[in-house]
Amino acid sequence: MSTEKDTVNTEANEVVENIETTTTPTPRSKGNDSGFEGIQLFFENNKKMVTYVGGGLVVVIAAILYYKLMYMPEKEKEATNELYWAQTYFEKDSFEIALKGGKPVNAINGTKTMMSLEQIADEYSMTKSGNLANYMAGICYLRTGKFEKAIEFLSQYNGKDEMVSSIAIGAIGDANMELNKVDEAIKFYLKAADNSSNNFTTPIYLKKAGLAYELKGNFSEAINVYERIRKEYGTTDEGKEIDREIAKVKALGNL
Repeated sequence: MSTEKDTVNTEANEVVENIETTTTPTPRSKGNDSGFEGIQLFFENNKKMVTYVGGGLVVVIAAILYYKLMYMPEKEKEATNELYWAQTYFEKDSFEIALKGGKPVNAINGTKTMMSLEQIADEYSMTKSGNLANYMAGICYLRTGKFEKAIEFLSQYNGKDEMVSSIAIGAIGDANMELNKVDEAIKFYLKAADNSSNNFTTPIYLKKAGLAYELKGNFSEAINVYERIRKEYGTTDEGKEIDREIAKVKALGNL
């Protein structure tokens, strides 16, 4: 690295010297003399500092370009290849295998040991596939009854896909319900419902929030949520059955 800096600095000095020896002064108006001469004087007095700063900027820019154009694409490719095997078992509901990895699989370069979702999430945390591994690991832990771990991994997922991110948030609500943290569950169900307004996830999580309110005995809030389903998502499966739920809650709460 020091050699590269020295090279850059030497080249910068040569450019400066060439400018000094080949540039002939041109007449300037008196109004511009003081400003130009001030800049020239600053440069002459601080030539070494300016040269070092310029060399440093070249190194920083080169490092950024390398990271974005070479390092990250290669890591993304590696992560995608590793996630393929874990995702295959995830989609088969083989959650323990997806979580633990360790199985021999046939890769392009021969037999290799499959990485676990946790390993992928950790080793490729800066990649899209590593991020998705957090979501998958969270779902695996939820489905295998490890609810605290499910919350841990689902909370680390920050994908931009509105549908998947809504499900991830809602799954945190499910994990909290299993842990009897009803207030937390309601918070995440409502957050999941509002994360993306659509006819699939929104009425599902509104319905879950309503059921959680019922469990708490907060029937008025349950009705508010159910009436929102009837008004905004009346054509969905949840909306078609919501009148029955509303009638039941009104009877339970004497409303």
